Amino acid sequence: MLDIDTASASAERRLERSVAATLRVIAAAHTERQAPPVHAARRHLGEVYGATRLRKRMERDRASA
Repeated sequence: MLDIDTASASAERRLERSVAATLRVIAAAHTERQAPPVHAARRHLGEVYGATRLRKRMERDRASA
């Protein structure tokens, strides 16, 4: 019975360390994305993507009219 409790506690500690490591990676990625050059680039790409979608939709609308 002691082996099962020890194994369970060990597995729980590994899970906690894994979750903590994952949260650190997420926090680092968030910080990187919020850096001014990255943030500006992401915003610019979003604007380009939106303009491209709008242009394609307008072209489809004209073709179907």
